Amino acid sequence: MTPVALTVAGSDPSGGAGVQADLKTFSALGVYGTAVLTALTAQNTRGVTGVHPVPAAFVGEQVGTLLADVTVHATKTGMLGTADVVREVAVALADRVAGPVVCDPVMVATSGDRLVDDDAIAAVRSELLPVVELVTPNVPEAAALLGVPPATTVDELPAQAEALLELGPGAVLLKGGHLGGAESVDVLATADGVVVTRRPRVDTSATHGTGCTLSSAIAALTARGVGGPGRWEPVVEQARDYLHRALQAGESLGIGSGHGPVHHFAGVWPA
Repeated sequence: MTPVALTVAGSDPSGGAGVQADLKTFSALGVYGTAVLTALTAQNTRGVTGVHPVPAAFVGEQVGTLLADVTVHATKTGMLGTADVVREVAVALADRVAGPVVCDPVMVATSGDRLVDDDAIAAVRSELLPVVELVTPNVPEAAALLGVPPATTVDELPAQAEALLELGPGAVLLKGGHLGGAESVDVLATADGVVVTRRPRVDTSATHGTGCTLSSAIAALTARGVGGPGRWEPVVEQARDYLHRALQAGESLGIGSGHGPVHHFAGVWPA
């Protein structure tokens, strides 16, 4: 059977993040991509100028109609926008018909623009996290979900990852890229404990959509059966390998004048 992944996220007209990045990632990793739109954005590589949410009931209708016909093996959620949409998506995915759910709690764009309000953050915390298998926040998103100041050192990450795990997700991948430094440090927290991984940081300005790309790569690999139930470490490592290649090749694309996109098809076609 063809592996199928679903992204439930917002649109990025510049193609570097959101649904567009997710579908590219799915394709690059050999997975058939499906998509439910939660919001339209007006944005480019320099920033976001507007967000137009899709009504929550219609988001739910998109999910329900899709799943009534197409077998989905893994789902990734991205920008959900409003509390009503978060609740609608949480209800739609609670029965796991859409396979394991990877939640990228998109709250702030790479440009620094905030994309959701406090009510939406609260809904993610209380209603979405308990029904997902993996949540992948960055440092500011983890702080928002926990209601604490953002971590300023790598040493603070394990405790925050464990605190996020107590909110109900099956596992937590806390990404430490915002902390800077020569290494990129991520923390994976599961019921079995905490694993800290370090990799050399890629020196590039092409970072638009990195969070979307990593979480959608995890969803794609999960749809293909990598790792197996509850075994997130091999999935995360393969997804990070993919993102590393995409980051290295991103500047070769020459897209936009701000934070350019990663090259989702690095190794498939040259820029």
